[in-house]
Amino acid sequence: MPVADSAGNWVDRWAPPAWRPYLRLSRADRPIGTWLLLLPCWWGVGLAMIADRPRLVDLWIVIACGFGSVVMRGAGCTWNDITDRDFDGAVARTASRPLPSGQVTTLGALVWLGLQCAVGLALLLTLKTGAIWLGVASLALVGIYPFAKRFTWWPQVFLGLAFNWGALLAFVAHGGTLHPAAILLYAAGICWTLFYDTIYAHQDTEDDALIGIKSTARLFGDDSPRWLAGFAAGAVMLLAAAASSAGPDGVLARLAVTVAVAGFALHLAWQLSRFDPRDSRGLLRLFRSNRDAGLVAALFLAVAGLV
Repeated sequence: MPVADSAGNWVDRWAPPAWRPYLRLSRADRPIGTWLLLLPCWWGVGLAMIADRPRLVDLWIVIACGFGSVVMRGAGCTWNDITDRDFDGAVARTASRPLPSGQVTTLGALVWLGLQCAVGLALLLTLKTGAIWLGVASLALVGIYPFAKRFTWWPQVFLGLAFNWGALLAFVAHGGTLHPAAILLYAAGICWTLFYDTIYAHQDTEDDALIGIKSTARLFGDDSPRWLAGFAAGAVMLLAAAASSAGPDGVLARLAVTVAVAGFALHLAWQLSRFDPRDSRGLLRLFRSNRDAGLVAALFLAVAGLV
């Protein structure tokens, strides 16, 4: 049985029927979350190349982060659905997910979670020691996030802390050490997550209010456009500060950094101009469009590092 808000995807069309509930549990039918986990990793690689120099290992970091984002985003979604299975059953948009609909048992979900984490660990162990320890530390954030909406109006902060950890990990995987530029990049990613996930959360404000789920969308209400503008401005300024702190060398590198920041800023501004909290389909389109915003920044940060 397809998930209500994700019908007609590749999982429904091509995956073997026995695999489909587990792939849906990992949100393989909705790759936007994988992109949003992966892109800060690629930002981190690009920034590390600017701060240091391109290295052959960067190609493997890019590939490993790609596969790692698939399995660890899947593991995170599986864990989220295990902890939220009762809440999901009470929300129209999520009631058809594999656990609340009975397509997967809790034990089956736990086994699937373990398999995905094992693959993620195997990939992590190919990186530098500092990156390995950062990857292990990220599990605490992943574990806490599903519970955040029960005790704070700012669960999007916890999502941002978890989803952008890859910016730090990838930077350290390049050279073995952290740099202030990487911290600024991490902060930029957190602001970006607050921006796009507040847009996403506006789809569920009515159901969330009924079952007592907290979110920034409910907290901000009619003031959301002002808050979104603030998060967008913070993300852009911190991204610019991170790139500048890395010290791009040469006219072409500085030009590429400028394009990265300007392209990212223009995309967020475009999203703001089209934000309508009453249009659920429009909200989902805006949320998904953040893949393109992040790709623009990743591409031109990489160019800056290479030139």
